[in-house]
Amino acid sequence: MELRALRAFVEVARSGSFTLAAEHLAVTQPTISKLIARLEDELGQPLFQRHRRQAELTDGGRVVLSYAENMLANAANIRRALDELAGLQKGDLRIGIPPLGPRLFVPLLGDFKLRHPDIELKLFEDGSHAIVTALIDGQLELGGLLAPVDEARFEYRGLVDDRLALLAPASSCWAKRDEVRLGELAEEPFILFPPAYAINERIEQACQQCGFAPEVVGRSGQIGLILEMVRYGVGICLLPSSQLGPLDLSEFSVSTLTDPVIPWRIELAWLRGSYLSAAAKAWLAMLDSAG
Repeated sequence: MELRALRAFVEVARSGSFTLAAEHLAVTQPTISKLIARLEDELGQPLFQRHRRQAELTDGGRVVLSYAENMLANAANIRRALDELAGLQKGDLRIGIPPLGPRLFVPLLGDFKLRHPDIELKLFEDGSHAIVTALIDGQLELGGLLAPVDEARFEYRGLVDDRLALLAPASSCWAKRDEVRLGELAEEPFILFPPAYAINERIEQACQQCGFAPEVVGRSGQIGLILEMVRYGVGICLLPSSQLGPLDLSEFSVSTLTDPVIPWRIELAWLRGSYLSAAAKAWLAMLDSAG
């Protein structure tokens, strides 16, 4: 049973689409179709029901999915175990960094490189949902996830406990307000993050609690682009307070967001019960020593 076919199967199962799976794996759709067909022939039964735009798992496919995920994770563990034979003299550490995470992770990356200069750091920058998938697949060992974390699936350690604040143009009506209730922003255009980012769900759920759905005028995962859109009055944005401190905010208004408070807590997570390489253990030990 080919690992490549299993990876294609898992990607189609998660995305519900042969087309999206091909995009995520950077191959053609016919390649994905051939890999799935080969796997179905080998197992002797169909794994998907093909609809016009969606692929839905059959009963047999649902059974195969859990085993396929475990097999991919075990294959990644084999690679890590072989790397560990050389201790920390070579190898790599694959870490998932969430949106808005660079300012949080860069000092840690620098500290780790000073301690272990021969370990290559491979960074995966994406939203929490994508990092969860990569951790389960064994593509990552450690990843920053937006809390709450699925404790049945992951172990984790806290990195930051923060809350979202309102970022608006300096000329806006919020400029003289130290605190703003979320419900007061019902008529404002919002700049959110790409659709796969879990932080969107926190913001949208909080808005629903206040009786409105945010009008989304733009999306970006790049803090620089977000700042420019806010500065030019395209919309407002809700960002973690700790991420705003180091920025030049002379052309912006920043207000504490209340009623409700939207938490932004980042946990460093790894798959529960998974094998951790010497490099990953060294990273966790570094966090412990930092207190």
